[in-house]
Amino acid sequence: MNELVLKYGCNPNQKPAKVFMENGDDLPIKVLVGNPGYINLLDALNGWQLVSELKKVSGLPSATSFKHVSPAGVAIGLPLDDILKKIYWVEDCELSPLACAYAGARGADRMSSFGDFIALSDICDKETALLIKREVSDGVIAPGYTDEAFEILKSKKNGKYNIIQIDENYIPAKLEKKQVFGITFEQGHNDLDINETLLENIVTENKDIPQNAKLDLLISLIVLKYTQSNSVCYVKDGRAIGIGAGQQSRIHCTRLAGTKADNWFLRQSKCVLELPFKEGIKRADRDNAIDVYIGDNSIEELLSDGMWEHIFTEKPKKFSTTEKKEWLKNLKGVSLGSDAFFPFSDNIERAKRSGVEYIAQPGGSLRDDAVIDCCNKYGICMAFTGIRLFHH
Repeated sequence: MNELVLKYGCNPNQKPAKVFMENGDDLPIKVLVGNPGYINLLDALNGWQLVSELKKVSGLPSATSFKHVSPAGVAIGLPLDDILKKIYWVEDCELSPLACAYAGARGADRMSSFGDFIALSDICDKETALLIKREVSDGVIAPGYTDEAFEILKSKKNGKYNIIQIDENYIPAKLEKKQVFGITFEQGHNDLDINETLLENIVTENKDIPQNAKLDLLISLIVLKYTQSNSVCYVKDGRAIGIGAGQQSRIHCTRLAGTKADNWFLRQSKCVLELPFKEGIKRADRDNAIDVYIGDNSIEELLSDGMWEHIFTEKPKKFSTTEKKEWLKNLKGVSLGSDAFFPFSDNIERAKRSGVEYIAQPGGSLRDDAVIDCCNKYGICMAFTGIRLFHH
């Protein structure tokens, strides 16, 4: 089959809509269940490329949680410690490496991941399917599904959950096209190989990047390759913990991603882990309450609107700004990638506040010297990759 008719385009008024192969070849995807939309497929195909590259560079199963053509979370299949299991709501689950990857991807920014489209690098197993089944999600793309996993997933959304299988051996054409306002754009497919050679040009006084940080930096660059620009990505221990996508200003990307990384770490604090949730509260309600609790208004907003009465067994104790700042001082060893150069050192100042110790960015700004000096002030190790990773 070389054509797939869609419900509509980006919006319900944009009809007709379809995807097809211009050369007459069969599509590399099969819709096993469901009726994916235009944006679903954009998420699926971008997500698949991302996890395929992650698997190649890490050698581990990889997963991403996509929303509106940018990843909300990305992770490789490393084991989760007890605290991460708790903040990802998977402490009661049996976790395969692929399930660990999806739990990490979904759990990085659970607010943004709500209603995601999932991409998996490996055949979906039972453990991963069980995690997916209980989350609010639009669909999943993978190279295949075990019989057990398929039976679990096809029961989701009353049999309407989008389950897509992709040919993992498919290689796209060297040239890609798209139309905007009736005008056809053409460019070479971005087949840039992300590997450790991009980290060789270290421009700071500190030139020590341990192997685990190198992997984190490569993960950040691969994430950026498939994230709407401008974009910045914070990574720790094989998991993207903060992604700032689609901002016009570089510093806004850095702040947005940094705030998400901070929130990820604040969720691991004792104040959050011991929140007195009522039994049976939905995960989304818990996520929303935690987001308010660790936000700027914190406990005052929870108490003023009466939210605590149906969420908590008792009023939570205050998580003060001072306590948050003290806790965030423990966030260390974070790697940061940027899809274009940092024009000002304010980006480094903000990144340092979220535990960044390693940076990969293209370089080439008129103010590179000021950015390097700021890194040297904090002992941050920074590599100039020499490559830009814009994605639109």
